Amino acid sequence: MTTIKFDNSYAKLPAVFYAPQALSPTPDPKLIKLNEGLATEMGLDADYLKSAAGIALLSGGDAPNSATPIAMAYAGHQFGGWSPQLGDGRAVLLGEVITPDGARLDLHLKGSGRTKYSRGGDGKAGIGPVLREYILSEAMYALGVPTTRTLGAVTTGEDVFRQHSEAGAVLARVAQSHIRVGTFQYFYARNDAVSLKVLADYVIDRHYPEARKADNPVREMFVQIAKRQAQLIAAWMGFGFIHGVMNTDNVQVAGETIDYGPCAFMDTFDPMKVFSSIDRDGRYAWGRQPQIGHWNLTRLAEALQPIWGVDDDTSMAEIEADLGVYSTTINTAVSEIFAQKLGLDTASEQNATFMNTTFEIMAKQEIDFTLFFSNLARLEQAENAKTFNALFKDATVAENWLGDWNAARDTSGISDTDSTAMMASANPIYIARNHQVEAALQAASAGDLAPFETLIEVLKSPFMEQAKYAAFEAAPTPAQEVTQTFCGT
Repeated sequence: MTTIKFDNSYAKLPAVFYAPQALSPTPDPKLIKLNEGLATEMGLDADYLKSAAGIALLSGGDAPNSATPIAMAYAGHQFGGWSPQLGDGRAVLLGEVITPDGARLDLHLKGSGRTKYSRGGDGKAGIGPVLREYILSEAMYALGVPTTRTLGAVTTGEDVFRQHSEAGAVLARVAQSHIRVGTFQYFYARNDAVSLKVLADYVIDRHYPEARKADNPVREMFVQIAKRQAQLIAAWMGFGFIHGVMNTDNVQVAGETIDYGPCAFMDTFDPMKVFSSIDRDGRYAWGRQPQIGHWNLTRLAEALQPIWGVDDDTSMAEIEADLGVYSTTINTAVSEIFAQKLGLDTASEQNATFMNTTFEIMAKQEIDFTLFFSNLARLEQAENAKTFNALFKDATVAENWLGDWNAARDTSGISDTDSTAMMASANPIYIARNHQVEAALQAASAGDLAPFETLIEVLKSPFMEQAKYAAFEAAPTPAQEVTQTFCGT
């Protein structure tokens, strides 16, 4: 068996960037699930990760000598309120792995215990939030959305207490890095321009090396971060995904979805849909995510201004222009995604108008978001055509909408064959529906992992009909519906 060899560039940054973290064994760590496909991609030995030494690593109890465990420092705006110091309060970065294709990936543990940044928390995680992140992150990966991923999950042999007692667990998370908008804000709040510059240089070298060729590398880095955020949020919206907690400490500068706390996929369409139990004002509703992306990037630009390299008036003008690039990028991306979901050839102004009309009808008719698009893509099947029409409360509205949709396709000039193929690639049949996720988590908490394993299997192929898993396509009944999701802390 081959142990993991870490290469730790972040731990070589100045000491103000992190706090060293001692590892401590858990009472009785046991492997719940190893993501063997991801392990292979990373060039890791699955047999080692399943061994006692590998499970000790995944639980945060021990690590090879090449690891340099640290808790990363960062700040952030949480629901608009400023927190000058957050940091890895229940997580530790073990180190970085260089994959066979040369990519550098973080291996990060969530729920491994207290750190310097834990404040009053115990630094632990329960099995529910850990397996929830496993399910959601792998579902997003299968949908083609940039995301952190889960290498493995273990139980610790001790209980944690939140709303109730549950088995303790640790999640091993893999990411391009764990640098956040809040990491830049941490140094900006301390008027530490030297560390801001060190951080910017590190991010450029690790994530945006092409920015080195620009006249102003810091500005070019910002533009590239903004573009990635625009594409990411547009992808979320195309699948009806609501992140739920788009705080600046949850915005990763490499452009991956990170921190699957109170997130959810919509069932019934509502542009102001919120699931997070603490988002009482709808700040992070589905339809507000583009604006929040703009707000978060404005905070990043604010933090970068001391190292922008020009006078204040010039930097403000350039930042305003670059935020305009974000707005243009996300508007275009959303239009293109929904044109594809509707099987229309172009993201034209006419198609955008039709898209907005469609949203209004879906909301008024209280139509399930995923079922609307997945059945639209399969209208040639008589059974699906009936199912599609049945999604509407008013049959006349369904008939009129289909007439308008066919007219829009005729206007765009796309063939029925190409339109159908386009929709099939954009409209998943299976998503990680809240009620199915919750059912799997409740079973796992009671010691039955079979529903969790089945759900993971279904979500590996979200665009392909799976006859034996047809039940996973269905929307929840009123009794099954999950209306609130919770943070795991």
